Amino acid sequence: MKKTELPIKNKNGESLAAHLITPVNGEINSIAIFAHCFTCSSSLAVVRNISSELTSHGISVLNFDFTGLGHSDGDFSETTFSNNVSDIIAVNEFLSENYIAPTILIGHSLGGAAVIIAANSLSNIRAVVAIAAPSYVKHITRHFQGLDDTINKKGEAVLSIGGRPFKIKKQFLDDLEAHNLEDEVKILHRPLLLMHSPQDSIVGIENAAALYHKAHHPKSFISLDGADHLITYKKDAFYVAEVISSWVKRYVEIKKAGNEVKDTEGEQVLVYHETVVPFTNHIYTKTHHIYGDEPVEAGGDGLGLSPYELLNAAIGSCTVLTLKLYAQRKQWDLKEVFVYLSYSKKHSAELKLDIEEMGQLDHIYKKIKLIGNLSEEQREKLKEIASKCPVHKTVANKVYFETKLI
Repeated sequence: MKKTELPIKNKNGESLAAHLITPVNGEINSIAIFAHCFTCSSSLAVVRNISSELTSHGISVLNFDFTGLGHSDGDFSETTFSNNVSDIIAVNEFLSENYIAPTILIGHSLGGAAVIIAANSLSNIRAVVAIAAPSYVKHITRHFQGLDDTINKKGEAVLSIGGRPFKIKKQFLDDLEAHNLEDEVKILHRPLLLMHSPQDSIVGIENAAALYHKAHHPKSFISLDGADHLITYKKDAFYVAEVISSWVKRYVEIKKAGNEVKDTEGEQVLVYHETVVPFTNHIYTKTHHIYGDEPVEAGGDGLGLSPYELLNAAIGSCTVLTLKLYAQRKQWDLKEVFVYLSYSKKHSAELKLDIEEMGQLDHIYKKIKLIGNLSEEQREKLKEIASKCPVHKTVANKVYFETKLI
């Protein structure tokens, strides 16, 4: 996936920390806005994991921090739930003006409530997903540790949420009174997917039942059995993303970007690269597609094997197949083969070679582990055969390259 930081402002001109995550080839065919939970941020594992998996299905995802949270500007104590809703609308406007109009809203916990309300003001939204969402926004006050009265009397109080202090003012409580989520979901008239765990100890699953009962069709519910409220485990987050990507295709046209097999025009391999991305390239055969790249420390995105890793992989793959076929023909008890390879530049003196042209050489180091009931003689023979695999021989021989512009 690709990550692009975006300069989005809220309605008061304050900067929102926002980044657009797109499929690996950078194609943007559909955008989902992801709203995080109360006092959380876009760096939360559930946001990262679901977003990264959605991009593999061709859905670009805009993640952002609400005003006053994470890396966004603003004072959290001066914000309200209404500010969260207006932040979503501001993000939607920016994307509509600078990219394409988003078609999907996804919200987690109180973010789920926010996207339901925001969707009623956004005609471009065609599908809404609420994960572990409360059925009424005042549900959040259950976590105020009995300080509601203090806030109402003194105007504010400092709460500890997740081990961090947050100042909550009376305006926050007053604003919650202005929102009736069950009324909002009744007028949504947009496809709605509710996802909730029966084991959720923070927001009970009865909240999903209440929202489902009030919502109009088309509406769907998926039980996230075994998951916790924060969707902590990757397997649960990936499942959520898989379900969302399948469900939303009924309402939004999704193009699975970058995974279609391109025509190799009669050749064995096509390698394709768009220069707008650093080093990620697409490697196609007639039936397969993989990524090539450079590691992050070398300026790449680490989304695929580097060129020399691919070279080592080709030699290693050819080696194990050659050994398998040879042992099979000899009816030897070879059960498993491990081939470890590394490429480097080494001086002939370091390799203790006595050759005419001393100097730097391309060096491929190959270690082979053979598993099976083999004699020492058989093992030595297989070591010899390992150097006779076709790709090994090609690399070791003189190769003539012919290059043509088309």
